[in-house]
Amino acid sequence: MHRISSPAQSYAWGSTTAIPQLLGVAADDLPVAEVWMGAHPSSPSQAAGDQGPVRLDALISSGSTAALGEDVVARFGSTLPYLLKVIAAETPLSLQVHPHIARAKAGFDEEEAAGVPLDAPHRNFKDRNHKPELIYALSTFEALCGFRAPRRAAELFAGLDARLAKELHGVLVAQPTVDGIRAAFTQLLEPSTRPSVEEVQEVVEACAARLDSGSTSPRADRTVVLLAKAYPGDPGVVTSLLLNPVTLQPGEAMFVPAGGVHAYLRGLGVEIMASSDNVLRAGLTPKHVDVAELLRNVDYVAAPPIRIAPETFHGATKVFYAPVDDFELSVTEIVDDESHPLPGRGPRILLCLRGEMTVSAVRDGELTLHRGQAAFVPASDGPLDVCGSGTLIQADVP
Repeated sequence: MHRISSPAQSYAWGSTTAIPQLLGVAADDLPVAEVWMGAHPSSPSQAAGDQGPVRLDALISSGSTAALGEDVVARFGSTLPYLLKVIAAETPLSLQVHPHIARAKAGFDEEEAAGVPLDAPHRNFKDRNHKPELIYALSTFEALCGFRAPRRAAELFAGLDARLAKELHGVLVAQPTVDGIRAAFTQLLEPSTRPSVEEVQEVVEACAARLDSGSTSPRADRTVVLLAKAYPGDPGVVTSLLLNPVTLQPGEAMFVPAGGVHAYLRGLGVEIMASSDNVLRAGLTPKHVDVAELLRNVDYVAAPPIRIAPETFHGATKVFYAPVDDFELSVTEIVDDESHPLPGRGPRILLCLRGEMTVSAVRDGELTLHRGQAAFVPASDGPLDVCGSGTLIQADVP
């Protein structure tokens, strides 16, 4: 087992207090949006080694079979297939999509052949992987995820005294199918049909007026007003009316598949995903937006958000099985100081969120983690037991 330290990402939408308070570290004036725990080459964790800190990706590649296990190497090669994050959204994140793996591979190779630097702001693909993800809420967590049923989206545009709203209502009524959703979404993003700042603002004012008069859809209207304050004039503000609203309470989880349009609005959570940094943005951001690339990766099928119900393992652990092969997440809560087995057998990352937890490996002794401390456990360490009092997050490969 190796203790790891992990880099924080100071994106503007982050919180100056939420993650420092959660992990028990000193805060400064910079927002802390994410802490990455994993081996993605753009920002890997540092593992404690005999000769000092070493990048986790380098540690794994120096002995991939022992670190990952034969089965994981056979399926994913010599890289850790997941990335674990703590995320704190103080203001809304960008409206975004993550590519499917076939397109990620092709897009990455195309940009490499074209000589686009990996750190170029207009680069779309940072690696050759897909990025399905699961968010586990530590606080009330608000999000938008996936498209509403076309008829419900049409109802939200109905009665709004704004030309753009009337146009989109007409599109959805004429085509109450996936084609109508695609047409409305494309109209909002394509440069040739993208609405002006004034047209977006007219929809915002209509939603605000409907709220004041007793809206039958107050949540949707409030979201429009919220997004307009953060990103005035952005068509993504109007796009929110096409999307499902989601509220996760602490302890609940949601899966976001590749191709799923989503935006996290506010909240604190633990996120696990395939090891990728591929983000295709649709709006609500000052960053690069490649509309054509985004549109080719979107899944337009209307469906409710995918909430993942946990399964209980030996009484103390809840396991969230995502419908992908790259990762699974478990949360262990112990109050009795007794020893409990942990699920999983592959390469694991452990994060203590509360209290003090001592992890024992069959082949490598034990390690005590306090709040905010994390460790990488190679597959060669075998099964794990944990005792203490607190909360332990575990990332693993199914």
